[in-house]
Amino acid sequence: MGHHPAEPSDRCPCLSKVSVYVNTCGSLSLSADTAQEQGLDLEPPVRMEEEKEVMEVEERVVEVEHPLPCLSESDTQGIIKGRALFGYVGIEAVLDQMRRKTMKAGFEFNIMVVGQSGLGKSTLVNTLFKSKVSRKSCTPNYEEQISKTVHLQSVSHIIEEKGVKMKLTVIDTPGFGDQINNENCWEPIVQYVNEQYEKYLKEELNVNRKKRIPDSRVHGCVYFLPATGHWLRPIDVEFMRRLGKIVSIVPVIAKADTLTLEERLEFKQRIRQDLQANGIRVYPQKEYDEDAEDRILNDKIRENIPFAVVGTDKEHQVNGNKVLGRKTKWGIIEVENVAHCEFAHLRDLLIRSHLQDLKDVTHNIHYETYRVKRLNESNANGLALSPLTLENGTLEKSDAESHL
Repeated sequence: MGHHPAEPSDRCPCLSKVSVYVNTCGSLSLSADTAQEQGLDLEPPVRMEEEKEVMEVEERVVEVEHPLPCLSESDTQGIIKGRALFGYVGIEAVLDQMRRKTMKAGFEFNIMVVGQSGLGKSTLVNTLFKSKVSRKSCTPNYEEQISKTVHLQSVSHIIEEKGVKMKLTVIDTPGFGDQINNENCWEPIVQYVNEQYEKYLKEELNVNRKKRIPDSRVHGCVYFLPATGHWLRPIDVEFMRRLGKIVSIVPVIAKADTLTLEERLEFKQRIRQDLQANGIRVYPQKEYDEDAEDRILNDKIRENIPFAVVGTDKEHQVNGNKVLGRKTKWGIIEVENVAHCEFAHLRDLLIRSHLQDLKDVTHNIHYETYRVKRLNESNANGLALSPLTLENGTLEKSDAESHL
């Protein structure tokens, strides 16, 4: 392969080029011909005999810039690290700055729970956040009533742990799937999700917008499947197929302790087959994996979806330790014991390992798709953003905001 001469006009004067061979181990060896052209002396030990004995040399011409890396103003290719640095720079201190800023200001996390009545949605949410955060738990003299229509309701809390504050909003969907005719029962939920995107978009487009835009967008939707042991119902397929395009959905099998281990395994396999057959996208999607490390981690999660979960807020003594669990005549089902159920996997996904990724996917994928669509609509019409038509997707928000 020929060596291309450098254009002296656009090169940094402190750099010179040499042609080198790169072996498949990644080490650099100076070509004798090139060294002679450059007027460089090669000592006898710098030979290729030993390397040839190990493996063949892939003949590629690369550019080696020396004596020190010089970054041009227009092009900053490559990574400078380790010994290539003159000394300590201190850029990792940015992480401490970001952490302090997060601890001081806190962050928002909005989670939606969807499923028919009696599947333990409120209990599971309380178990996830180790506190009474569900709408049912926060409403005095609460009485369960089956709504004739789907009404979205939310309750917000400030949860503080080790100096870090999180504003948690739990959005509930009473009435979903509880009717004889459940046709289009997902429409109010689609409307609500889009309404939150619209609010955020309008705040972004303000000339004098807020320094920190309030974020009410739904970062994740936990969809509760009844433990039937059969296949997905038509309402399950239709809901996840539609909502999976605009929000991150995490399906779970509710009250999984009603199934044997064999029934649970078969049910999970059937659900995965149904999800694939119907083109339903659930979180985490393969196309959003950023690198090999992400792919390995997310593949393990995808293998366990849907999570078979059990929720409870009651503690029991097991071998001298207090554990969250459900007591039955056969023994105690430990909620956080992965041998008993997969609640721990769900908790880790939503809170410990993927919380920020859920927010990033919401902002960079779902919201961005909505934003582009709305701006294209406004450009086509030559007008400002037209208001969304909101029929029955309005939110009934709890007046009380607690601090835990």
